[in-house]
Amino acid sequence: MTSAPTSSDLWNVQTLDLDGYLARVGEDALPPSRAALDALHEAHVRTFTFDNIDVLLDQHPGVGLEQVQGKFVGRGRGGYCFEHATLFAAVLERLGYDVTRRLGRVGPPETTARTHCVVVVRDPDAETGDLLLADPGFGMSLLRPLPLADGATDDFRGWSYRLREVRAGEVPAWELSRWRDGVWELMHTHDELPVQPPDLVSGHHYTSTYPASHFRHLLMLTKHVDGAHVSLTHRTLTVRRAGEPTEHREIAVAELRDRLQELAVPLTGEEEARLLDSVEQLRLADRLADRLA
Repeated sequence: MTSAPTSSDLWNVQTLDLDGYLARVGEDALPPSRAALDALHEAHVRTFTFDNIDVLLDQHPGVGLEQVQGKFVGRGRGGYCFEHATLFAAVLERLGYDVTRRLGRVGPPETTARTHCVVVVRDPDAETGDLLLADPGFGMSLLRPLPLADGATDDFRGWSYRLREVRAGEVPAWELSRWRDGVWELMHTHDELPVQPPDLVSGHHYTSTYPASHFRHLLMLTKHVDGAHVSLTHRTLTVRRAGEPTEHREIAVAELRDRLQELAVPLTGEEEARLLDSVEQLRLADRLADRLA
């Protein structure tokens, strides 16, 4: 698990604006501890949206730390997993945590590519070197890290998750599921193969440019807010509250614009106009597909 001596150079973590990040999420630079890690993870997912806005706008700056922190720390924008994991792993390394980046597959591993990125952290409070799964960049993100152990579960603020150890060929792998409608629903499966910066670059290139990538065919924007998890697409609004029925309905473009403002998504006027135009085009494509079905 211990990072190679050149790990920090490979990921350019010394270029991180740590003070700027901590100010953005409202946390202090505390010594490594499980409590500090949990608080930082929750602050991160409550501050930054999971979204594919820049993919839809064809203006994605890339997933290197310089580009990510300019977007997240500098502007308060969000992004998707490669960006969240790049930033969060760098923050943890600068604060003194022992971290490893890993790639995973969203949905059935037999039919999906390694297009998700998570961060594995050594528990600073555990003498035995127990590992924790941090997953700040998923649509329904964990609020706090989950022990990386077979059968580990966590029920935090009403959201329940489970990890199971499986195999990806000859490589150990881990399934993360969430409790939904009375069953465990698979979210993703990550493996233990080494990950280097070019792996994230190639994964990002696939998800952001491949014509069949779902990131290019629908808006995805989610955020944990007080007492709820809000998810927007170009056609729908979904609000989940722990222990309550899920609200899921179609929305008009005008309401989508209002929701972007409510969720404090910091878009320029030009970006908002282009995004709403993209939304209109996606809705038109959906209508045409429905007619042809």
